[in-house]
Amino acid sequence: MTRISLTRRVVGVDQTGAAIEQDVVEERPLTIYLNSQEIVTAMTIGDYPEYLALGFLRNQGMLEGAGAVMRIDYDDELAVVVVRTEHATNHEEKLKKKTRTSGCAVGTVFGDMMEGLEGLRLPEAELRTSWLYALAAQINTTPSLYLSAGAIHGTVLCDQPLVYMEDVGRHNAVDKVSGWMMQNDERPEDKILYTTGRLTSEMVIKCAHMGVPVLVSRSGFTVWGVELAQQVGLTLIGRMRGKRFQCLAGAERVVWDADLAQIKDEPKKSGRKAS
Repeated sequence: MTRISLTRRVVGVDQTGAAIEQDVVEERPLTIYLNSQEIVTAMTIGDYPEYLALGFLRNQGMLEGAGAVMRIDYDDELAVVVVRTEHATNHEEKLKKKTRTSGCAVGTVFGDMMEGLEGLRLPEAELRTSWLYALAAQINTTPSLYLSAGAIHGTVLCDQPLVYMEDVGRHNAVDKVSGWMMQNDERPEDKILYTTGRLTSEMVIKCAHMGVPVLVSRSGFTVWGVELAQQVGLTLIGRMRGKRFQCLAGAERVVWDADLAQIKDEPKKSGRKAS
């Protein structure tokens, strides 16, 4: 895939009226098709369109019963990506029911939000607090588009950091990770999903569909997000900054092995803020 520019240099002024130049994140429309059916147009920074399309369809439950994914075609000029499956698909009824999800760069869930969650129980796993602190320290200092331009969310799939995706919407970043997992046949049961976004119902549902048992964020929770996490057996950790965090679901997985005296507090002026 040709590397595109994710930011553009924009001229403006600062609080004193002095001239400045700032790298600003680009937004581009991307239209996703499933076979011959148009599904959605998403606003995205434009990188990894194949992962975004595949992960979005997977997390919407639209690939169930479609057989194998045979091919993914992307046309940069038309800004269209087509996921082609073994069997014909028809999601007209599902597309009639839409839920706009919470947060910035608002996402959409098609069909019943709870579809596929009934009876779902995520795999058993162990989560050591020493792993959490080590991962957070590494992620928060990793060079990223956020640190250079802001206005963006990041999502990381970890056992050790495996893949780091960013986008203007947290849902897009998660869908890219999901698509990457499908393309690379990556097993979810020993993974942690780390996000800069809020732990809402949508984020929990996506993580559950991906089969990842632990979801971690620097930001806070919604009640429905917590209740869904408890329902599916997801360990949900939020407000993780420095040596502090809160676990509101799935605490039975946590092994408290870190020596907090050895963990540094996060400076007030941190490079990466919660969203």
